[in-house]
Amino acid sequence: MPGPTEPQRENVSVADPKVVKRAVGAAAIGNITEWYDFGVYGYLTTTISQVFFTELSGPVATIATFGLFAVSFLIRPFGGLLFGPLSDRIGRKRVLSLTVILMALGTFAIGVIPSYSAIGIAAPLLVLLARLVQGVSTGGEYGSAMTFIAEYAPDRRRGFLGSWLEFGTLTGYAFGATIATVLTAVLSEDQLLSWGWRIPFLIALPIGLVGLYLRLRLEETPAFSNFVTAEGKQRKSAGQEFRTIFVRYWPAMLLCAGLVLAWNVTNYMLTSYMPTYLTDTLPGHGDDGVGETAAQVLQIVVLVLLMFVVTFLGRLSDRFGRRRIVLVGCVGLIVLSLPAVLLLRAGGDVATFAGLALMGLTLVCFSSTLPSTLPAMFPTHIRAGALSIAFNVSVSLFGGTTSTVMGALVAATGDLNWPAYYLIAAGIVGAVCIHFTRESAGRPLQGSPAIVSPDEPAASRR
Repeated sequence: MPGPTEPQRENVSVADPKVVKRAVGAAAIGNITEWYDFGVYGYLTTTISQVFFTELSGPVATIATFGLFAVSFLIRPFGGLLFGPLSDRIGRKRVLSLTVILMALGTFAIGVIPSYSAIGIAAPLLVLLARLVQGVSTGGEYGSAMTFIAEYAPDRRRGFLGSWLEFGTLTGYAFGATIATVLTAVLSEDQLLSWGWRIPFLIALPIGLVGLYLRLRLEETPAFSNFVTAEGKQRKSAGQEFRTIFVRYWPAMLLCAGLVLAWNVTNYMLTSYMPTYLTDTLPGHGDDGVGETAAQVLQIVVLVLLMFVVTFLGRLSDRFGRRRIVLVGCVGLIVLSLPAVLLLRAGGDVATFAGLALMGLTLVCFSSTLPSTLPAMFPTHIRAGALSIAFNVSVSLFGGTTSTVMGALVAATGDLNWPAYYLIAAGIVGAVCIHFTRESAGRPLQGSPAIVSPDEPAASRR
């Protein structure tokens, strides 16, 4: 197999386009696996609650099911603390191979666990264990995947290639949500409860095996290989890495966490809270809302729309800069969140689609550019560790709690515009952080040689 890059002269490497494409695909499929589970679990919440919490009343069973879902977010920072620094020590490829199969096995396991009626309390406890496995693996997956693509990509195409990671996110969620919606529509309630709900969870294993195969075929990233060659046996221990991250790079960690906050509050508001807001919250407060099936279909349509936009914006970020695209998203949150929520409250398919689309278009400004922006904030020797820790702590504190916080605020105040207020606040945090973030478009990563495409003119090779 040819190496990932072919050295041309000191501090300049030429990327092998075929290897780069394989690297992007191998990294993206992990996101497909993760968000496929998210879509399936979210859309089959009612069914899962009946299978594993038979003895509880409907609302309490649903809350318990969401509790199991939330466990994976609570454990994610521990996965980041474990796998992020490990990726800096043993390599990105090995860690990504481990996390993708752990995610797939965790999802598959949920599909084979017997119901509460068969084994009693052991059933939800086994689901809890599977969710813990998923959470730990996810904590190490995304930071290492961002690092993996960033370190393979040519400097002038890093935004475009990094955006494919989020293309995988949107693909996985839309695929999982679609399968769950189709099964709900074509199977009877008895069929869905007895065996139908297991099908999408079982599909996760072959997806994960494909991801493992793709990742094992690749060599280590050029940046990490160069770092290992330069450092040899002098690489820092895990304790030394933690000290470096938190003592020397805490400003970059704070900026990274703030950008992730803006990104993931928007993300989970759209993908996690909006279905409940549209089908339960609005009708319960006298606003129109939409039917459950209509809300699911409209959300899937918006996600498919974003799939066509995300790589286009990633390419634009290579040309015009990451900071500009991210700032557009932040301003969009501040200016458009309230109109988006008012459209959702107006009810009807057209207004609901417009509201979801406005929210989605602000989200895609982050999804298209931050996978290439965040890795550039840290040098090679701590990149995966620092990124994994900052990313997962922010997601756990702010992204994963979005639905719970929104439900509590709306219930306590009766104000249905709280999703807009929350998004506006996230936009302000993001705008402040991107103001202090260094532009990275077209520049080599910290501590790495420049990487160029074979067709770039020699004058552009740093």
